[in-house]
Amino acid sequence: MVSAHAPGPNAYSMTAFPPLPTVDLDHVLDHTRELWASCAGRRLFLTGGTGFFGPWLVETFLHANDQLGLGAQMVVLTRDPDAAKVRFPHVARHAAVTFHRGDVRGFEPPPGEFDTVVHGAAESSQQDHIGDYGHMFDTIVDGTRQTLALARSSGARRYLLVSSGAVYGRQPPEVSHVAEDFPGGPDSFRATSAYAEGKRAAEVLAAIEADRGGLSVRVARCFAFVGPHLPLDIHFAIGNFIRDAMHGGPIRVRGDGTAVRSYLYTADLAIWLWTLALSETASGPYNVGSDEPLTIRQVAQAVADTCAPGVSVQVEGQSREVGSTAPYVPCTRRATVELGLLRMVLLREAILRTRDWYAPEPSTPLHSSPDTRSA
Repeated sequence: MVSAHAPGPNAYSMTAFPPLPTVDLDHVLDHTRELWASCAGRRLFLTGGTGFFGPWLVETFLHANDQLGLGAQMVVLTRDPDAAKVRFPHVARHAAVTFHRGDVRGFEPPPGEFDTVVHGAAESSQQDHIGDYGHMFDTIVDGTRQTLALARSSGARRYLLVSSGAVYGRQPPEVSHVAEDFPGGPDSFRATSAYAEGKRAAEVLAAIEADRGGLSVRVARCFAFVGPHLPLDIHFAIGNFIRDAMHGGPIRVRGDGTAVRSYLYTADLAIWLWTLALSETASGPYNVGSDEPLTIRQVAQAVADTCAPGVSVQVEGQSREVGSTAPYVPCTRRATVELGLLRMVLLREAILRTRDWYAPEPSTPLHSSPDTRSA
């Protein structure tokens, strides 16, 4: 059952969200501590601050700001500041955060200078716009254009574009891990390619701005993730599985379970994104995600074993042809070699922390430290 004091499975309700777990905030700070000195006394601008990734960036920024005495400020763009204050009361009360009203496709720039701009807004998890491909494409492209203009006019030194592994198009079955130099791309004459093509166009806009000089542009090509604020009721498979487990099962796999994915926990994601945003050496595109491949059926079984032992996994789709694994797994060597970024929280722990944030139970043990391993 869902706890009355935690948000329900619809992560986009008007329910007030609880703060992120302290263990996760500390984990992020422990692995980004040296980066934050460059933000002391500075201002940061963030879009997408009320979606899936955004609350992690906002709350980890606030944690670092408080713990390190940075005296930094963050301005978060949102269409509805009043709704944001209801959903994130613990953030709204903090003096270091200001909600700025505006649509990312065209907003009145807030006055003053910004040191760093992080453009994290996207339509991939906004249920109202799934299937509205024109809106999705325009939001991605126009939002990137607007935030790049803000970065230039406000004197920002650094700009991070949160992009997607979708820019590579369909990953061939023979390519186990797709790297940043993979030459593929989505089918441009399909409306369903709007998200991927929007991200590709956004990256071109960012590259053009970088070519002008004076602004250090970084791109995070994000893959699949699990953690607090993941919507449990739309098209994210692992979120659906956690929802099914919380409701007592069965856990339903809509396809045939052979598609291959990998999942990075959102506390590790925050470390990767802040490192890309704040590092003095980061430049250009980096894959962001876990490099541990699992079939969707294996993911569903991991959720069952972790959250609800004994609950059945039901695979509802028909088996596809042999070798058609539809992989979506990044090669993260560049991020590891150049920036030292690793996957640290293992999948079982990530699933538990996600479940506990949505439906904390008195009998659930506290997880005081992350499991670690090399990427």
